[in-house]
Formats: sequence, C-alpha cells, structure tokens
Amino acid sequence: MSMIRLLLAEDQSMVREALAALLGLEPDIEVVAQVARGDEVLAAAREHSVDVALLDIEMPGMTGIEATARLRETLPDVRVVVVTTFGRPGYLRRAMESGADAFLVKDAPASQLAEAVRKVLAGERVIDPGLAAAALADGANPLTDREREVLRTAADGATNAEIAASLHLSQGTVRNYLSMAIQKLAARNRAEAVRLAREKGWL
Repeated sequence: MSMIRLLLAEDQSMVREALAALLGLEPDIEVVAQVARGDEVLAAAREHSVDVALLDIEMPGMTGIEATARLRETLPDVRVVVVTTFGRPGYLRRAMESGADAFLVKDAPASQLAEAVRKVLAGERVIDPGLAAAALADGANPLTDREREVLRTAADGATNAEIAASLHLSQGTVRNYLSMAIQKLAARNRAEAVRLAREKGWL
C-alpha cells in the first residue's frame, strides 16, 4: 500500500495535533508536515513532497484560500482539501475558484476527512452537501475585488483617509467604493456592510 503524504495547516495547535493524531491512525495516511501559518504552506509542501494539503481557512500570514491558489500555481499536482469552522457559502465559492479539490466543515468526522483525502487523490471533488446547497441559494458574490479590498480595510476601523493612503486611492474613490458596497449589501452603514459580507464569506 502506498502511503498518502499529508500536510496539515491549522493555526490552533490543539486542533492541528488532534487532526494529525486522528488521521495518523489511518493505515494509508502519513502526516509528514504541520504548519500554523498560511504563508508557510508552500515551502512545507515542497520540502516534504506532499500529495495532499489539508488547509484551514483562517490562518495568520495568508488565508487557506490564498495558500490554495499559491499551491495550484506552483505545485499543481498537490491536491487541496480546505476545512473551515465557518460554513459560509462565499468561502466555498472562493475556495473552489482558487482551485481547492474539497471543501468540508471542521466538525466532520475524521473518517470523512480521510475519505476526502483519498477521493481527491483519485481525482474526485468533495464538497459538504449542505454548503453546496447554501452556496447555490446565495448566488454569486456581488462585490468587486476593489470593493472587497476597501471593505476589508474598513473592517479594522480605518477612516476614509487611512483607507485611501493604504490602498493608494483618493478619498473620493474610497467613498464611492464604500457606498457601492453598502448599497449592494442593502446595509445601513459600513459596519453593517462588513458584518453582512463576513457572514456570507465574501470578504
């Protein structure tokens, strides 16, 4: 039996170690690398010649979705399983657009995760059925990349002037992007727009 070489990327050490222990019990899976940051995924995948990367979405340095896109560009043979605590339809859509092979919520049983690892290696796609249905019902993300970028920067409480300086835009342009985003999300203000976009997984 050939062993599946697995990389685990998860910033919470207890969760990561638990996953490593559970998946390590599978007869055909070997956890060969563990990282706690998204920006360490590519180097670890390359160094340990991994077959499959199991990535959390919310990580310091780089999100699991961004790390998926990097892996897809640089190591296209590595299969990617994205797991998340947050079952947000927008995350599913963005993960798939970035090239993920599977998308599951973190509370899935270890046996289901192990099965997903085997399936993606065999060329199949695995998607949590509840999330797939919700993503279809929710439709596409209405925000443009720039509107998302401005909202993300606004989420930290930055003023229009700070957002403008950070993104090299004029304050008027920032105001326009914010008002478009607020309008598209049917929000009352920027704070509500940020909250709604986050709930959908669009930020």
